[in-house]
Amino acid sequence: MLLVAACEVKSKCRTYHKQNMHSLGSAFFLLLGTQKNKTKTPTGAGFAVLPSSKERVTSEEALEFLTGPVSTILLPCFYTLICFISVPINIFAIMVFNCWIRPKTPAAIYMLNLALADLLFALMLPFKISYHFEGNNWKFGSSMCSVVTAAFYWNMYCSVLLIACISVDRLLAVVYPIDSLAWRSSRTTVIACITMWVLSFAGSVPLVSSDQTFNLTKLNITTCHDVHSTNKIIWLKTYFVTLCCLLFFLPLLITVVSYTRVICSLSRLQYDVPETSHRKRRAVMMTLTVLVIFLLCFVPTNCLLLAHYLQLNTEKSQEAPDGSYALYLVFLCLGSLNCLLDPLLYYFGSSQFRKQLSNMLKSICHNLSKKILNSLYSRLE
Repeated sequence: MLLVAACEVKSKCRTYHKQNMHSLGSAFFLLLGTQKNKTKTPTGAGFAVLPSSKERVTSEEALEFLTGPVSTILLPCFYTLICFISVPINIFAIMVFNCWIRPKTPAAIYMLNLALADLLFALMLPFKISYHFEGNNWKFGSSMCSVVTAAFYWNMYCSVLLIACISVDRLLAVVYPIDSLAWRSSRTTVIACITMWVLSFAGSVPLVSSDQTFNLTKLNITTCHDVHSTNKIIWLKTYFVTLCCLLFFLPLLITVVSYTRVICSLSRLQYDVPETSHRKRRAVMMTLTVLVIFLLCFVPTNCLLLAHYLQLNTEKSQEAPDGSYALYLVFLCLGSLNCLLDPLLYYFGSSQFRKQLSNMLKSICHNLSKKILNSLYSRLE
């Protein structure tokens, strides 16, 4: 985030930045201020918590990022692509799991909730797209900024929790098929889904209840979640470290352990049984899909976020370059890819979903071929 750091004079700040800002992301969140009392200028970037000043001067590097092509063209174009593809895919998934799959298995209920979470997130993306295309200028009010900001984190942690639930369900179904019959009921699954929604929503409530906008008079824009004054740093550090540990690393551990147990259990079965071989292939593909989703969408964002805030108020933070926010924005953007990758879980995790998808594709191909043939016949006549 663009943070406010205290400096003795404006000229010394610019000299300091020219010497230390070597990385691409080093320009991304430094707001520099001046104050009358002398304070030690940090040797690192804006992670150091120093008293905020009344007069604030934005660094040239920060202005370049806020008006540059990365944040005003690349990011919104990527979000636009995600929005256009994920909305119809997740609508189709919701229709399949809600209307066409009978009876409702625990896996189908979890996947229905996951598709619903992805759809709600994708419907929030137009606000983010407009924000970046407008030059990082938020025009929808502070309340909507807080809601959209919370939606990013809410979707990420809700997806992580639901994927963890799916992994536990696979573990119970494969490793404890008889003992888990009472636990894998529809009622228990619905309660688990409601719990995951409540936990992820509770984790995003602090973002909804706090003002995420910041007015930059030099650019005449209002940023959303990209700039914060220093008096919020301690609160943000405590909040995000707790959020990452409880809603990401703990579910990640549960997911890894569950799928490891599933694969180990299937590997001990006979290989010459077709059904066993098919179940093993599906388990391996689901494990690989979950691994890709975590490694591409969730791990980079959360690890960088955790490292970002753990460095605050430490000696290392005074020596580290302020480049993590550039990578953080890219990883946060990549994190939205889970809206496109989650349907792969539906494909490998539900045979009925595969059947409905196959029928739909066959119907589309049949209708297209029929229209093409009719068009050719009409021209020949």
